[in-house]
Order: sequence, then C-alpha cells, then structure tokens
Amino acid sequence: MALWLEGRVADSQCWYSQRNHTAELIPAIQALFERSSSHLEEIQGIAVALGPGGFSALRVGISAAKGLALTKSTPLVGVGTLELEAYPFAGLGLPVCALLDAGREEIATGAFGNATGSWTRLKEERVCTLEELVESTGEPTLFCGEGAPNRSQELRRLLGRNGLVIGLHSPAGRLWALAELGSKRLDRGQASPMDALQPMYLRRPSIGAPKSHQRIKQ
Repeated sequence: MALWLEGRVADSQCWYSQRNHTAELIPAIQALFERSSSHLEEIQGIAVALGPGGFSALRVGISAAKGLALTKSTPLVGVGTLELEAYPFAGLGLPVCALLDAGREEIATGAFGNATGSWTRLKEERVCTLEELVESTGEPTLFCGEGAPNRSQELRRLLGRNGLVIGLHSPAGRLWALAELGSKRLDRGQASPMDALQPMYLRRPSIGAPKSHQRIKQ
C-alpha cells in the first residue's frame, strides 16, 4: 500500500502475507494514515491492483478498496498487475513484457510500451508457457516482473539479443507504479464503475466440488 501526495509517494509499505490478508491490511492502512497525519476524508482517489494474483489476496484487496471508496464516494480506479510490473521501464524505448508465475509451469504475461507515443498495451494479458511466449516474440523485448528472474537464463538462451531480462524484482516497484498510474488516470476522469471492478484472474481458481471416486465401469 502507498500514499500518493503532491506528485510523489509520501509513504509506502510492502509485506508478505500468507493467509491473514484482511486482518493485516486494515490495521496497516490505519497506521499509514496515522504516520502521515492524514484522514480517509481527505483522500481524493483510490487505486487498486486487479491481478492476476492470488485468489484470496485479490478479493481482499479489491473489497477493501471498494469499502474505502464507498465511505465517501471516492473515485476508484483499477490497474492490472502485469501493467504495474512493466510501467517502471516505460522510458527505455523497448516493448516491455511482464511475467508472473501462474502455476502448472505456465506464466501470466502482457506486453506494454510507447509504440503510439504514449504508454499503451501492446499485447493482451494471457496465460501461456514460456515456449509459447518465445514463439510470439519477434523483436528486442525487455522482460521483467516477479516471474522473470527465475527464467532469465532460459529467455536469454532462447531469444539471444532479443531477450533483455531484468534479473531483480521488488514488489515496491509495482506499488509505486500503481500510485503514479492511478493518479494520472483519476486526474483524467478515468475512474472505474464500482460494479465493473473485478479481479483479473486469467484462469479459474483451482477450487471446485470434490471429485467423484466412483469406479468407472469398463
């Protein structure tokens, strides 16, 4: 979480939570306001990451953002997590392909850049294998995101000079990107309708009814 004030991040906090998302998030938000001597009533806009990401974490984060926005009818905007991973590298003049682990030896990926003179999505977010990603990469591309460091050697081997990989990752980067992108979009009046703001899973969560153990007759 971060507090954006007068064109910069005035305070931020990142931490790893396993199961206690709600129990940890709300007190942390309250502490953020206390440290900055700010109040919820003063907030002019709220930005939230939409995913892809953990099923429970996304639901808690988006629900908290909606709850805070409803309190004072505060404008709310959502930004995809892959775009947030890519945005810190927007000024390098290359397409930026962000990677997140999607499980089952697959990755969630999306490409962004300044091909039209302004920051834009170049390829829709999707889930694919590394091989499928490489097959669709035909020009020098910068790879970044939480899923990039573990695949840096393979990407460089398969793509050669077309594969430029950021080998380090910090969640603080996408948090600061969320603050800046969210602020810009709210300033342009691009707030999201509350009922349209939904998590971006890119695949159904791996939760379902118990499987039947009945023997299949031959």
